[in-house]
Amino acid sequence: MIRRDFYSARISEFLSSSSDEILGKLAANNPFTLEINQRSAWLEEISILKDVLAQKEGFISFEYSIPRMGKRIDVVLIIGPVIFVLEFKVDEKEFSSGAKDQVWDYALDLKNFHEASYDPLIAPVLIATKATSAQAAISETPHHDKLLFPICSSVGLLRNVIERVLSFANNDSRIDFSHWQQGRYSPTPTIIEAAQALYNGHTVDEISRNDATAINLAATSEAISKVIRDSEENHLKSICFVTGVPGAGKTLIGLNTATKHRDQQDRFYSVFLSGNGPLVAVLREALARDQVLNERLSGQSLRLADARRRVKAFIQNVHEFRDECLRDQNRPPIEHVAIFDEAQRAWDLQQTASFMERKKGIRNFGHSEPKFLISCLDRHPDWAVVVCLVGGGQEINRGEAGISEWIESLERYFPDWHIYTLLD
Repeated sequence: MIRRDFYSARISEFLSSSSDEILGKLAANNPFTLEINQRSAWLEEISILKDVLAQKEGFISFEYSIPRMGKRIDVVLIIGPVIFVLEFKVDEKEFSSGAKDQVWDYALDLKNFHEASYDPLIAPVLIATKATSAQAAISETPHHDKLLFPICSSVGLLRNVIERVLSFANNDSRIDFSHWQQGRYSPTPTIIEAAQALYNGHTVDEISRNDATAINLAATSEAISKVIRDSEENHLKSICFVTGVPGAGKTLIGLNTATKHRDQQDRFYSVFLSGNGPLVAVLREALARDQVLNERLSGQSLRLADARRRVKAFIQNVHEFRDECLRDQNRPPIEHVAIFDEAQRAWDLQQTASFMERKKGIRNFGHSEPKFLISCLDRHPDWAVVVCLVGGGQEINRGEAGISEWIESLERYFPDWHIYTLLD
């Protein structure tokens, strides 16, 4: 069997082996040219962990390859009920945001793509070997998924970090390392698979493989549905901010709402909007083809072009929606509910005005994208709901406004709107 790591052993065996022995095994299983910097990094990691793990029981794995992700974790520790994901930054004094994202991505990938890592507590730890201070806060994400937020640790603090995490998880059952090692690639549903399931009438809790995640997704979806019902019954304008880390299920929740109310005769008729053009195109095509296949299997006939038209009605590019609202700036859109995916990436005033002048010939456009999009739904005389799916810290391009622009637009221009915040 092809191994996933360069070195793995019981911690007791690791402690009793010399650094040169361990380095030799690492080098022997390394398919790449061993650079001097890598050799030095491994020796430093070995030295640090020999001191930190004294008298500990469990297993250690160096250069662990996450199934099918093409990524290698510096060190994985399996101690008691916890999977520790260690990322070392040798000779670094600071904990950069990029490094924190790196160890966080590793932990998320294990949780989402490695079958044996679905249920145990996972603790991502970033170690800057020259750091003199560290932020070693230990807290679980709000999704009850047994995943801790990244922990920043100095070398001197690492032993204490491990002890505190183990104390945090003291009621959980111990991990069987041999079972964990044999864990296969088995991803939670992709967004395409999830969208197809939702489009065919399944619910979010049915398509989630993790019980805690299923409960949370279902609860968040129901909370949004309640806001929609209350807004219609009481003639209110409301906005929901659904926040969560990447992979938490925000897009899934948005698609769940949109697919439940995709019939134009539904009084809660909804539209799912995204500025991610490739995602919109892939979702539309996948759903259309899946619908044609399902109709064929049931003995019915449906042209692909007709299926595409159906899907395009409720999954749209946010810029297409904006442009349609620009054509008639008094008439409200047909939908009373609009779900904006990746709402933190909506453009600020400067970026929006620049685009409008360059591409649309509209000079002095006085709206940021959040302000204009809210104004479109505000045209409804009775009620409306905007659902913003927000990934914290994911503004990646110039001109992306973040959640603050939405809040400021509401406070300055739409004070009568009711605001709800939901943690996914």
